[in-house]
Amino acid sequence: MIASLKENFNSRFEKDLLEEISETGRLIQVKEGERLIEIGEYLRSMPLLISGAIKILREDQNGDELLLYFIEKGDTCDMSLICCLGHNKSEIRAVAELNSEIIMIPVQKMEEWMGKYKSWRNFVLQSYHERMLEMLDAIDNLAFNKLDERLVKYLKEKQKITNNDIIQSTHQEIAYELYTSRVVISRLLKKLENTGQIELQRNSIRIINL
Repeated sequence: MIASLKENFNSRFEKDLLEEISETGRLIQVKEGERLIEIGEYLRSMPLLISGAIKILREDQNGDELLLYFIEKGDTCDMSLICCLGHNKSEIRAVAELNSEIIMIPVQKMEEWMGKYKSWRNFVLQSYHERMLEMLDAIDNLAFNKLDERLVKYLKEKQKITNNDIIQSTHQEIAYELYTSRVVISRLLKKLENTGQIELQRNSIRIINL
């Protein structure tokens, strides 16, 4: 575990903090599509992402999901951190976008390290800032951007997260995450294919020139 920690956090955390994380953290592996955090559950630990990617989703009263943001390696989920520190139920769902390796930090250590290590405090505050900007961006997308613009942005983000020009998602899955219907997504994807920006394949999309 210590090797993975140094690779991702050596320039951000003190040696003593890295050793404490190694001693108290719990290393887990989640497969693509597996749920890491569920809405309504109490959280007792916070994730540090070592490899892979996690998507954070919000659910409405009808059970429809909306993609809020992605967590990449070296990041944490501040929504889960808030729930841990406030001893509240989770209001988000975290699902592995890729096979991922995660270190789970006990909530009591999170609180202790805020006062003990400046690097940890800075990491948490910076994470809050970055996630807040992503949340505002998600709100702006819903409020101000047309669906075709949101779709292009979504595909580019998936390409970046997976480091792959092939997006392994069905039209229905994209529709769920963009909070719209499959018919609308299929029409917009066909339009992008007709302009040579993507190629539609069976249950996947190849990005050509977005």
